[in-house]
Parts: sequence; C-alpha cells; structure tokens
Amino acid sequence: MVRLIACIGLGAFLSAVVRPTYGDITVFSNAREKILTEIFNGYDGKIPPNYDNDTPVKSSVQIYIIGIDSINEATMDFSMSFFVRQRWVDNRLNYTPTLNMSRLELDTKRMSNVWVPDLYFVNEKKADVHHVTVPNKLMHIYPDGLVVYSMRVTAVFSCTMDLQKYPLDDQKCYVVLESYGYSTETLVMRWHPNPVEKADNLQLPQFELQNITDYICDVTYAGVTYTCLKLELFLHRNLGYYIIQVYIPSFLIVILSWVSFWLNVDSTPARISLGLLTVLTMTTQSQGAKASLPRVSYIKAIDIWMSTCLLFVFAALIEFAYVNVLARVDQRKVNSVTSKLNEAKEDEEEKTQNQQSWCFTKLEDKERARMLDKISRAIFPAVFLVFNIIYWLVYVFWEPSPAA
Repeated sequence: MVRLIACIGLGAFLSAVVRPTYGDITVFSNAREKILTEIFNGYDGKIPPNYDNDTPVKSSVQIYIIGIDSINEATMDFSMSFFVRQRWVDNRLNYTPTLNMSRLELDTKRMSNVWVPDLYFVNEKKADVHHVTVPNKLMHIYPDGLVVYSMRVTAVFSCTMDLQKYPLDDQKCYVVLESYGYSTETLVMRWHPNPVEKADNLQLPQFELQNITDYICDVTYAGVTYTCLKLELFLHRNLGYYIIQVYIPSFLIVILSWVSFWLNVDSTPARISLGLLTVLTMTTQSQGAKASLPRVSYIKAIDIWMSTCLLFVFAALIEFAYVNVLARVDQRKVNSVTSKLNEAKEDEEEKTQNQQSWCFTKLEDKERARMLDKISRAIFPAVFLVFNIIYWLVYVFWEPSPAA
C-alpha cells in the first residue's frame, strides 16, 4: 500500500512538472502578442525592406516539386504542383525572443501585413494557390528579421516542344520566375543553394524527368533590369506505350497485307477484301495516332512511320489489281479465240493449232501473274526491313538542330 501511494504521488508530481499549465500558455501567448504588436507598430508592408538605404533585398528561392500531373503535346504545356519557398531579411521585423521562442509563426491574416517579393511566373498559363481547407501559405519570422515564406501552387506552364522525333523525342520545358514590378535596384532573387527538391514518389506516366538545371536570367525591359530565375526540366519520353499501341499493330497490319501474295490468282474476293481491310485499318490507326498532336508544319517521326506503312498496304492492293488484270486478259483471249473458231468453222488442223497457240498464251500470262506474286513475297518484306533499319537508326541517333 505504501509503495502504491508513493507511485501515485510521484506520477502526479511528474505530470505537474512536464505539462504546461494554463497559466504558462497564457504567458506565452501574451508574450507572442506583445512581440507582434511591437514589430508591426509603425511597420508599412507596402514599402520593401532596405528602401531607405538604397540596397536591394536579396531573396532566396527554392522549389519543392510535389508532382508533374500531365504533359500535353496538343496544347504544348505541362501541369505541375509545387511549393514555392522564399527567404529574405527584413530588419524592421527584428525582435528579442523570450521564453525560448525560436520564431514567430504567422497565420494567414497576419501575413497580409508583411511585405513579400512580387514573384510571378512568366510562362504560366493558369495557376492556383490552394485554399482547402485554409490558404496553403506559411510564414515564419525569426529574431534576426529572417522571413521564411512558402505557398503551395498548382500551375500550367507553356512548353514549346520540338516534335520532329516524336515519339522518340526528348523535351526541354522551363519554369521562369521574375519580379513583376521591382527592378534589381530594389529586389534581387537568387536560387537557394539547394534550388530544387522533388518528392520521393514523383513519377510521370509517359516521361522520365532526367535532369533539372537552374539558371539566373536577369532581363531588361525598356532600359530597366529585372531579376529573373529559370528552371530547365529535361524530359525523356518513354517509348513503351507507343511500341505496344502504335508500332507493333501497324507492323502486323503491313505483314497481314502480304498474305494476299500467297493466295491464288483467281481468289479475287479474298484478295480484294484483305487489301481493302488492311488499307482502311491502317488509315484509321494513322488518324488515331495523330489525333493528340498539334498541327505543325514539319514532318514528325510518327508521320514517316504511319505514311510508309500505309504506302506498303496500298502497294499490296495495287499489286493485286495488276495481277488480276493479267488473269482477266486470259479470259478475254479465250472468248475471242472461241468466237473466231465458231464463225470461221475452220478445219480440225487449224482449230488444233489455234488451241495450242491459245494454251501457250494462257500459260504465259498465268505464269507472269504467279511470278509477280512470287517476286512480291520477297521484295515487299526486304524493302520494309530496309526501311525499318534506316528509320530506327536515323530517329534514335539523329538530333534535330535547335533552329529547326
């Protein structure tokens, strides 16, 4: 019993020591409000720091990429969610910490009273700062006047793409940040020593983000220099989707068109059905592969492939038409010889000679048609193989000039 009472007493003592009392919380809150009142007394958030001594404010910028949601070739843009983090020193916000207070954490209402850099995205099409469930903004003020400001943004950025090698291409997209109204005499933005951070689970459906390069790109408008920062995102397109959905089906359709070369010359319904089916299927697939692409004036790699495949299946149909003409010539000759024999009523010897002559002609035309099919069985695959070798060598190793 004595031990039980001692344990209860010790627990009560430790709980009283560790847990802050309501009075402690009140003291801390009062001290925080007192500091905020002091630093904002006479503070004008419309005037940038260092305005009186004519030195620019140096702002450090860092971007944390949460995800790249989509990359659209048709509209030539990409969507990205990220945190924008900025750091700068505002000496007007200096204070003396009390009660081990390392920093002041401001709510969104207080943030509107603090001066912030007028950063904007040059190549932004549409952007939103998240407001669910509260505005996704953060601001911390440290005793030495250091201000840490962060906000969560989802934006759509324009990205001029060169699609000459599509879908075997790599793309470079940019995020450009500038000061909208402050020149470099008032505000200078520079990248943080670690300018870009990425989420560990960052993945893109059709691309691989291989490299991110940061630049300083101060620009001059109307004789006034403004601070500028740029990120270059190097994106490598994954070819797996296009191999499965575009290249392999079109390759098989071309091979299917060659089946007609093994069909009998007289199998007109089967050969014409096969030829028309492959041409129509190839046309439909070509239109589907190009539906999500912009209408650019230059030729793309996918255009070369689909057009060549369409040409091969169309050539197979034309080959059948020529073979069919040769076969029909025989029938016309048969009818012509039979008519002459009936009208002239020549003797048996002349009839036999004409029949022998007709049989020779028939054999010659039939053999020409069959020979053309045999040649096509070898020529079409050989030419298509050569085209594949040239196509893949060129578009895998060739790099288009930037001017193009």
